[in-house]
Amino acid sequence: MKGFVSKNLQSSIEYLKGVGPHKADILKKEIQVFSFEDLLFYFPYKYIDKTRYYSIRELSGLQHPVQFKGQIVQMNVIGMGRKQRLSAIVSDGSGQAELLWFKGVKWWAGKLKPGTNYAFFGKPNVFKGKVSVAHPEVETDLQNQTPKSIWQPVYNTTDKMKRHGLDSKQIEVLIKTIFENVNQNDILETLPEYMIQKFNLPNKYEALKHKHFPTDLSLAERATKRLKYEELFYNQFRSLFSKHIRKVHFKGHVFKELGDTFNQFYENNLPFELTNAQKRVIKEIRKDFLTGQQMNRLLQGDVGSGKTLVALMVMLIAIDNGYQSCIMAPTEILAKQHFLSLQEFLKGLPLKTVVLTGSTKSKEKKQIKTLLENGDIDLLIGTHALIEDSVIFKNLGLVVIDEQHRFGVAQRAKLWRKNDPPPHILVMTATPIPRTLALTQYGELDVSMIDELPPGRKEISTFHATDGERLKLFGFMKREIEKGRQIYVVYPLIKESEKMDYKDLEDGFESISRAFPLPEYQVGIIHGQMKAETKDYEMKRFAEGHSQILVATTVIEVGVNVPNASVMVIESAERFGLSQLHQLRGRVGRGAEKSYCILMTKDDLSQDARKRIQTMTQTTDGFKIAEADLELRGGGDLDGTRQSGAASWIQVNLSEDYPILKTARDMAEIIMEKDPLLKDKSNQTIRWVISKTYREQEIDWSKIS
Repeated sequence: MKGFVSKNLQSSIEYLKGVGPHKADILKKEIQVFSFEDLLFYFPYKYIDKTRYYSIRELSGLQHPVQFKGQIVQMNVIGMGRKQRLSAIVSDGSGQAELLWFKGVKWWAGKLKPGTNYAFFGKPNVFKGKVSVAHPEVETDLQNQTPKSIWQPVYNTTDKMKRHGLDSKQIEVLIKTIFENVNQNDILETLPEYMIQKFNLPNKYEALKHKHFPTDLSLAERATKRLKYEELFYNQFRSLFSKHIRKVHFKGHVFKELGDTFNQFYENNLPFELTNAQKRVIKEIRKDFLTGQQMNRLLQGDVGSGKTLVALMVMLIAIDNGYQSCIMAPTEILAKQHFLSLQEFLKGLPLKTVVLTGSTKSKEKKQIKTLLENGDIDLLIGTHALIEDSVIFKNLGLVVIDEQHRFGVAQRAKLWRKNDPPPHILVMTATPIPRTLALTQYGELDVSMIDELPPGRKEISTFHATDGERLKLFGFMKREIEKGRQIYVVYPLIKESEKMDYKDLEDGFESISRAFPLPEYQVGIIHGQMKAETKDYEMKRFAEGHSQILVATTVIEVGVNVPNASVMVIESAERFGLSQLHQLRGRVGRGAEKSYCILMTKDDLSQDARKRIQTMTQTTDGFKIAEADLELRGGGDLDGTRQSGAASWIQVNLSEDYPILKTARDMAEIIMEKDPLLKDKSNQTIRWVISKTYREQEIDWSKIS
C-alpha cells in the first residue's frame, strides 16, 4: 500500500543517485515510476539462486541460472563479421564447460584472460553431453570466495529501458541505493500491531526489504503475504466502510406501493411465470426500497436468466410511487434492444418510455429533455448520453446500470447526482462473478443472484472445430438454414492485421458470401465502425428473417435477441476470453429450437487457449465458466485497490489467494462490527490510513455511528 512514507521517499526519481533527468524520463514513461517510493513498490517477478556455487560437474542436470567458478583454459574467436562469436573453455577440476558470447565479442576477448580464475553466472545448456553457457555474467574479484548469500531479484524491464542502461541489474542497484539511504522511520507502518502479531507478519519496512532482497525464499514469501494481506484488508475495509457511510448518510426514497401499473403488468403482460430466483431477487430489492436508505445492489445472473425482466418490474414499483426510472447501457445496440424489449413487455400500459443515445437527432433530443424535466417521461433508456448535464430528471428514483464494468466510476457518479436524495442503484451484469472477485470489485454493494434459467431455455451444444473442417461447417450451416434457422458468424477483427494471425471480418464476409451465394442466401454484416443507421438496418433485416447469416464483430455480444437464430460460429475463438465466449454463445438458444455454438480455431493452440476451449465445450454454466476464467487469468489487478504511480505492485491471484482474502474480509467485518468509528486505541493506525485515503472527502467522524 503506497502513500505512507516520509518526504525523503517522496522525492522525484531523477534525484536518486544513478538516475538523473534522462533516465528519470525513461522510468516515468516506461513503468510509471515517478518517485523513490514508486521504485520501492516496483517488485521483482522472480529470484535467482545466488546462495551457493555449483561445480561444473553439477551443471548438466540444472534448468535454471546458477553460479559456478573456474579457470579459463582456452579462448577462441570463431567466425567473421556478424557471425563472429567468442568461445572460452573453463575448468574447475570437476569438469569443463564452454562459455559463449555472440555480442560484444571484441570487448570480452580483451577483458578475459586465459589462466585466470573467475566466477560465472548463467543458465546451463547440454548438447551431446557437453555443457555450455551463453552470455554468462562474469565476476573478476574473487577475493571473497563465498557466494552472495542472496536470492537475486529479477525485474520486468522494456527494450527501451535496456537500451538506456536500465536493465534488471540496474533497477536492483537503484533500489539498493534507496535502502542504503532510508531507515524504518521512512516507511510508515500501515497495519496495527495486534494484526501483525496475530498473523505473524513482518513489519512494513521488513516486508519491502525482504521482497526485494531476501536471504531466504521463505522471507520473500512472508513479505509477499504481508503485502497481499495489507492490500486486501484495506480493499475490504474500504468497501465495508463505504457501505456503512452510505447507510448512515445517504437517505433513500421509500417505495411503499405496489400500484396499478405493477399489478396490471403482473396480471396481463408477464410473458412467463417468474422463476423462484427472480421472485427472491424482487423481494430483496423491495426490502431495500422500504428501509429509507439508498439501495446499492448488484444483480448478477447468467445469460438469459431474466435480469431485464426483474429490472423492469422494480422500475415499475418506482414509477407507481411517483418517481422516474432509467437504464444506462454501454452501447447503442444494447440500449435500443432494451427499448424494443421493454416496449413489447409494456404493451397496453399507460407509460411513457423513451430511448436517448448519441445518435438521437437534435430536435428529438431537445423534446425528450423537455418532457423528462417536466416529469412526462416515466422510463428513460440510453447510453452515456444520459449523464450529460443537460439531461435533467424531475424526480429520478431508480437507476439501472447494465454491464456496469464498461462504465467508469465518474460516469456512474454523474447519474447518482441527478437527484437529491440520490436514486436507488441497481447494477446488472450478465457475466457471473466468482465470490472472490465479487468481494474485491463489488464489496460495497449488496449482491442478488439469479441462479436459474426461465422454463423453455434449452441447453446449447458447443463444439470445437479447426480450419481444416470448414467445408464440414458450411454443410452444417446450410442444413440449419434449410430448417428455417439463422446463423451468427463472429470475428475478432474488422480488417486483417499483420501482427495477429486471426480471421478478419472483411475476408470472412467475402468467403461466406462465396459459399452462400445470392439469390439463394442473404448474408448481412455488422461492426462497430458502421454508422448507427446502417447497423440498425442490418440488425432489422436479420431480426425479421430477411438475411440468414449475420457476419459480425463482438458488437452483438450483449443485448441482441433473435429467437430464430440457432447457430453461433465464433472464428478465431482462441482470441476471445472465456466470459466473452460465454456472452456470444448466449445470443443463441433463445427460441424453441435446438441451438449450437461452433468454436473455430487454428490447429496449434497455447495451453491456456486449449483450456478455454475445453471449458466452453464441457459446460454452459456461467458461474463455472467464471471460476475457470478467474483460475486461468489469476484475477489480474483489483479494481479500486491499485494506487497511481508504480506499474508493478503486489499481484493478487484471487484463485490462489482466497485464504488471504477471507482472512482480510473476516478481520474487516469484525472491526466494523465492534468499532465502526475506529475509536479504540488499537485501531488508530487503521483510522489514520482511512482518513488519509479519504482525505478529499474530509470525513467527519462525529457523523458516523
